Amino acid sequence: MRVKLVLGFVAALLGFSGPYAGAADLVVGLGADVTSMDPHFANITSNSNVLLHVFDRLVDADNQRKIQPRLAESWKNIDDLTWEFKLRRGVKFHDGSELTAEDVAYSLDRPATLVNSPTPYTLYTKSIVEKTIVDKYTIRLKTATPNAIMLYDLINIFIISKKATSGLGTEDFNAGRGMIGTGPYKFVQFKRGDRIDLVRNDAYWGSKPAWDKVSLRLILTPAARVAALLSGDVQMIENVPPADISKLKTNPDLNVVSTLSSRVIYLELDQSRDNSPFVTDKAGKPMDKNPLKDYRVRLAISKAINRAAIVDKVMEGNAMATGQLIPLGFWASVPGLKPEIGDVDGAKKLLAQAGYPDGFGLTLHGTNDRYVNDSKILQTVAQMLNRVGINTKVESMPASVFFSRRNKLDFSVGMGGWGGGPGHPFTYLKSLVTTYDAKTGFGANNNGRYSNPKVDALVAQAAVTIDMSKQEKLWQQATELAMSELAILPLHNQMNVWALRKGYHFVPRTDEGTFAFEVTAK
Repeated sequence: MRVKLVLGFVAALLGFSGPYAGAADLVVGLGADVTSMDPHFANITSNSNVLLHVFDRLVDADNQRKIQPRLAESWKNIDDLTWEFKLRRGVKFHDGSELTAEDVAYSLDRPATLVNSPTPYTLYTKSIVEKTIVDKYTIRLKTATPNAIMLYDLINIFIISKKATSGLGTEDFNAGRGMIGTGPYKFVQFKRGDRIDLVRNDAYWGSKPAWDKVSLRLILTPAARVAALLSGDVQMIENVPPADISKLKTNPDLNVVSTLSSRVIYLELDQSRDNSPFVTDKAGKPMDKNPLKDYRVRLAISKAINRAAIVDKVMEGNAMATGQLIPLGFWASVPGLKPEIGDVDGAKKLLAQAGYPDGFGLTLHGTNDRYVNDSKILQTVAQMLNRVGINTKVESMPASVFFSRRNKLDFSVGMGGWGGGPGHPFTYLKSLVTTYDAKTGFGANNNGRYSNPKVDALVAQAAVTIDMSKQEKLWQQATELAMSELAILPLHNQMNVWALRKGYHFVPRTDEGTFAFEVTAK
């Protein structure tokens, strides 16, 4: 009894804790780690999901992938190279200062000042060559060439206070300094590996969120996340383990919601170096020649992978096998581009044709805490590659370690995931398959360093094409060409699945957004 009283007292002081939480508090179990509170450092969905509670963007996409005004109440094209944005008047930062065009310009400049970002936001800002503050509430953004996808770029950029954050670095944000946004919640604390605590911003410009206090708990072990939901320690969890979905759906105390994700899970293969760090001969010795540069070897690897089996066995049917970047049925997806069918004999023949009849050695790298069943997928892919003679080892690690090492091109084959936000083709193609160019931001996450000038030209042309039907065809052509050359090897699209306690409601999102301000109770 004494222990319970002490726990209850501590919970009351903190204001956050499952069964001790007040009626107007919400506790959410997150399934992916949060690596940084810096809104411009690491372009990772799990970070962005948390940061969007505190910071806003000029525009955003709803759960149907449609562009919506946020801090910018309107916009227009002044000419082919210039976009003008009108800001909402009277929007206040959490410290009481007013949002102005100067804050927007500062926020767009800041990503380029950060170094060692594992997934840089400059992917979305490099096209802007000039920023003009017309007045306190008006800013014009000029690009070197027409930019038909400017709004989709700006979906990804958080607007921060110049006054509150000038001179602050990433560690300052992680320590809570500079966490001054215009979002629906105010920052309280970030306990790395544990939780993020928030309180409602009663001066928020938008709809008032339902919850006085929110605790976003980092519960990275799937079983522990489910257990926390069942016990009532949390009211909602994301990334429901596929093996538990059917059982949870039959529980009368729970509500399970899901939708197809815009995220594609894929393999990226080192296609640029003659000596790749984790490719060996069958004896484990380094090879003078990188077999991954050979199209036949890449195709053999693709054929060795039985995507349907991964979907059925590993993902318990809660995924969709894919042969392209954008989920089938999304705008600009390619209707006839189907996933490779597993073919062990065909894979062996291709390896023999390429000069590797006995195969070779390989280490497959990936995360163990970022994507749904990521460790299991890695192990399953390794088993499939072993069957065709590619002796494959697996090395999995926390996302924070993996992304940092991947950015340094430490791996030969890595498993990644790209969410693409609202599912616009540009975000996938520009990041994953265009030629890497630090100056323009193209190919920012093209870690295999695939390069084809024809793909680059199609993407560049699509990005400046205003006619939507013509633009769609260009995206499709770029996708078909990159996939025909196996720029990356798509595996499947995840299903986004959430589970909530009875009486709590949430509309599932394709972009994986787990937002406390969209949770309601009836």
